[in-house]
Amino acid sequence: MKVNGKTIVVTGGGSGIGQALVHELLKRGARVAIVDLNPDTLKATADTLGEQRAKVSTHVLNVADKAAVEALPAAVIAAHGAVDGIINNAGIIQPFVRLNDLNDEAIERVLHVNLYGVLYMTKAFLPHLLQRPAAHIVNVSSMGGFFPVPGQTLYGASKAAVKLLSEGLYSELTDTNVRVTVVFPGAIATNISKNSGVNMERLIQTNTSAAQSFPTTSAQEAAKMMVDAMERDKFQVYVGNDSKLMNVLYRLNPGYATRFMYNKMKELLPK
Repeated sequence: MKVNGKTIVVTGGGSGIGQALVHELLKRGARVAIVDLNPDTLKATADTLGEQRAKVSTHVLNVADKAAVEALPAAVIAAHGAVDGIINNAGIIQPFVRLNDLNDEAIERVLHVNLYGVLYMTKAFLPHLLQRPAAHIVNVSSMGGFFPVPGQTLYGASKAAVKLLSEGLYSELTDTNVRVTVVFPGAIATNISKNSGVNMERLIQTNTSAAQSFPTTSAQEAAKMMVDAMERDKFQVYVGNDSKLMNVLYRLNPGYATRFMYNKMKELLPK
């Protein structure tokens, strides 16, 4: 689906990939409804848009709040007249600890944002998308959603659920006007750890060899790849050389690939 003239909802649009997606969509002629939990970053994103600000609406919202999400389509349609696509980009990582040391509060927070947020958004908007001549859902999973990363096991489980949710939805919507894309970013240069309340920067800075295991893709490059995939109706897109490489390696030899990643990451795991 070409985005020119379409209205696209972007969650997590206040920073990182979400902010880059807003700029990329506007550059291609779309109207954008920006959704974010943080009103300050939401305003900061809107303030960078200049004359394009007229094509944007902003919505302070927690995607894990089911009632708030159910009210969002009406607000977006009131602002733009229609809605043609959603990009479920909002997500958080877990504290960098083994599952045995992860507390219930962190578990629930990750699942509510990463999985239930995507589910609530999809359920709320899908009836409206089905009424459009062409529509699109983009769900952001993760490299950790198809490949285990030690210290992010619960995060990976939530993103694996997004993967299968998206793939099932793709199948169910085959004979409709709604296309579905699932995205698997590798390491992206964003502030996701800060927004998640996780001090990954300190861990990486104190482990030089581990830091070298984190080649990153820029948020702008990731956003371009995602919108390209949306416009080409691609089923899956792997963002970053690390994601592409680990997808191949894990398919060829999952045991070796899992041990390879553990050896790269073990310095970051608390003893």
